[in-house]
Amino acid sequence: MAHDPHNPRETALEQYLESRGVDRRSFLKFCTAVTATLALPASFARKVAAAVAADDRPSVIWLHLQECTGDTESFLRASRPTAAEVILDYLSVDYHETIMAAAGHQVEEVRRHTMEQYKGKYIAVVEGGIPTKDGGVYGCIGGHSMVDVVTEVCGNAAATICVGTCSAYGGIQAAAPNPTGAVGVGELLPSIPLVNLPGCPLNAPNLTATIVHFLTFGTLPRTDSLKRPLFAYGKRIHDNCERRAHFDAGQFVERWGDPGHRQGWCLYKMGCKGPATSHNCPQVRWNDGLGWPVGQGHGCVGCSEPGFWDTMGPLYERLPNVPGFGVETTATKVGLGIMAATAAGVAVHGVAKSIQLRAVEKKEGN
Repeated sequence: MAHDPHNPRETALEQYLESRGVDRRSFLKFCTAVTATLALPASFARKVAAAVAADDRPSVIWLHLQECTGDTESFLRASRPTAAEVILDYLSVDYHETIMAAAGHQVEEVRRHTMEQYKGKYIAVVEGGIPTKDGGVYGCIGGHSMVDVVTEVCGNAAATICVGTCSAYGGIQAAAPNPTGAVGVGELLPSIPLVNLPGCPLNAPNLTATIVHFLTFGTLPRTDSLKRPLFAYGKRIHDNCERRAHFDAGQFVERWGDPGHRQGWCLYKMGCKGPATSHNCPQVRWNDGLGWPVGQGHGCVGCSEPGFWDTMGPLYERLPNVPGFGVETTATKVGLGIMAATAAGVAVHGVAKSIQLRAVEKKEGN
């Protein structure tokens, strides 16, 4: 994308990036990567860059509720270039308890002022579940229940982005017996414009891409029935897993550290929940794209699915039933069946080849 030195927006952005040690080439690579994450044509990279460079970026209010701050930590440690520099700092993040210098009533005044000044225009990012039992007394911020804070902040936002499994579905706090009555934002406020980015924690590129999509198109990305963006959760982990070929070949790890484990065979028998989990972990990966749990030898635990702590356990036992996926009774037979079919095909091919050769020999003999 050609740089226009007479465009004040582009000049301001370039100066900002340079002050952070990010050159223009790296920024354009970032825009291209985000475009690819969103499953958009490469030609949209120009539009993405223009949207990030625009001077009408919305304010952001980031709430912390029942959580471990893992989603914030995951995002702040992302790079290519550093997501926090390109998005969080360059956006107007007016309220974020973890990174704000102020505390107490001063912070709450900032949130109140931001809501009043940008009502209906700001983005709400929510991290953590919401305790609703007994009037919401199990979680309060500035003297107000988390229920009231979320209702007010998200109810007046242009869009709400739920980061992590806790804000999407309640998370581990909502696991049985759910003593605090923890729920996700969507259950508390089912009618607001909302997108869920579950994961424990979320994968930072998915949040970056979601924000950039909103900046570029003015809307949240298309979602599935669980309000998860299709670009990130439209396929099961099993569909794109690097170990899928071993599943198809009937090659399964039987115990930790066995030869199959060392050779990267399928982890389904060891409890991998990839066949029942929708996420783009195999493509986006972690640690700047260097690896992910299954690639490192540990099965998927299904952390981006609702109620995974209750429904996906025990973690190291295979699922007895996987909706829409016929591995529950055939996991040990699929590979053998495929190999048998392959062998039969080879045999048929061999017979056909033999007949063909005989015909040729007969013809030549005549």
